[in-house]
Amino acid sequence: MNLAAFLFLILSFSFGHCVRRNIVLILTDDQDVELAGMTPMKKTRALIGDAGVTFLNAFAVTPLCCPSRSAILTGKYPHNHLVRNNSLNGNCSSAQWQKVMEPQVFSVYLKKHGYQTFYAGKYLNKYGHATVGGTAHVPLGWDHWHGLVGNSKYYNYTLSVNGAAEKHGDSYQKDYLTDLIANRSIEFLKSRKSHVPFFMMLSTPACHSPWTVAPRYSKSYNITKAPRHGSFNVHGKDKHWLLRQPKSPMKNTSIEFLDNVFRRRWQTLLSVDDLVEKVINELEKVKELNNTYIFYTSDHGYHTGQFSLPIDKRQLYEFDIRVPLLVRGPGIKAKQTIKEPILNIDLAPTFLNIAGYDVLQSMDGKSFLPLMDSSQNKTHWRKDFLVEYTGEGDDKTDPACPNVGPGVAECFPDCVCEDAFNNTYACVRTLSKSNLQYCEFADSESFVEVYNLTSDPHQLINIAKTVDPSLLVKMNQRLIKLESCSGNDCRLIKAEEDGFDS
Repeated sequence: MNLAAFLFLILSFSFGHCVRRNIVLILTDDQDVELAGMTPMKKTRALIGDAGVTFLNAFAVTPLCCPSRSAILTGKYPHNHLVRNNSLNGNCSSAQWQKVMEPQVFSVYLKKHGYQTFYAGKYLNKYGHATVGGTAHVPLGWDHWHGLVGNSKYYNYTLSVNGAAEKHGDSYQKDYLTDLIANRSIEFLKSRKSHVPFFMMLSTPACHSPWTVAPRYSKSYNITKAPRHGSFNVHGKDKHWLLRQPKSPMKNTSIEFLDNVFRRRWQTLLSVDDLVEKVINELEKVKELNNTYIFYTSDHGYHTGQFSLPIDKRQLYEFDIRVPLLVRGPGIKAKQTIKEPILNIDLAPTFLNIAGYDVLQSMDGKSFLPLMDSSQNKTHWRKDFLVEYTGEGDDKTDPACPNVGPGVAECFPDCVCEDAFNNTYACVRTLSKSNLQYCEFADSESFVEVYNLTSDPHQLINIAKTVDPSLLVKMNQRLIKLESCSGNDCRLIKAEEDGFDS
């Protein structure tokens, strides 16, 4: 037996692989961590975070729903799964995605390994579109499928239930999607084959627009406002052109709008907090809680007023790319915090690792299961990683904003546009001693942004023109390497090469 096989065997026993472990992934939509997005999640923090691990540096590799969810499902960076935005033309749940990438998602491998698999909630933004199979298309790897057609909704939606369309109206008792996901997950836990391990993915609409609040929480947080610290209502000085176009200070109408959104986002999350409690209570009732890994995270972050952008995601800054990540499970000590950077492309390899698989060579991410063993050496974990995004604009001028012109998208109050065709960038984010972010834009300016997050945690000062030019060269070289990596090339970065301290 070689050393690698011996170490894997030891880890397997330390994490209980002699018993087939269950896995639950609870995925929220647009939930930030930088702007106190976990504040409403009191039960979740107690039942998962305090009972296990809270990751302090968890990131999405791209700050938009469909590309990020595709990264979670495949364990691949966007330049390898090729989903660029939320449109069919951007490969979101397209025929090409179904043919090439769906056979590679983690659920396919779990099912082959004998797992029962259950999915409920939002899948990909264009799922169920009539031109790509409609509701009859059930993605590979799922035994029990309750997939939301299209983007996040709370009422008046359609589900594909194992390929059959199921329409829902506006009855709170029957149709509120967050509660429906909770109820159907409990039904699955009661009816499953008790001797077979299972994987459940519960993908809630919260806290995505339209931010429809459950009636029981309509009065919660009614005086709460968006945080006013850091980059709130600050002009995007020395940033790429899209960040320079909002006017600062914002008009009162924009501030009132974003405050309302902020409150409603928190209100919708209270139902997710209930879902977490219900699922954990049911796992305990069916005597599976101690045999189950439970992961809680979001597809990406969000902003409300940062750099005078009213609401959205899609930007390279910490508020849009950092996500919550809490995990509990067998062999994980309670009340741990881990600072190593974890990416959403690491989720799929971790699930497969729990199931007993070796790392799949096709995946760019790596299992962080060993990190949750407090006795393991974390020295060789990655220090830097890639964040990439392909902008999505509109060829036509937005009728509500005729003076803005074509090429932009997501124009909110006072015609502040959050996206554009050339809002296309790639970044190296490093959490070495230097704690830097380096980004290059594919625009007419070939714009560069660099931030020292140790001295400037809110990314107010772009130091691209003042930093040592040799550092820019080094970061550019690392970016080129990351943008072209795949599989082992992404995972096997030698520790001595990580970071930019020299």
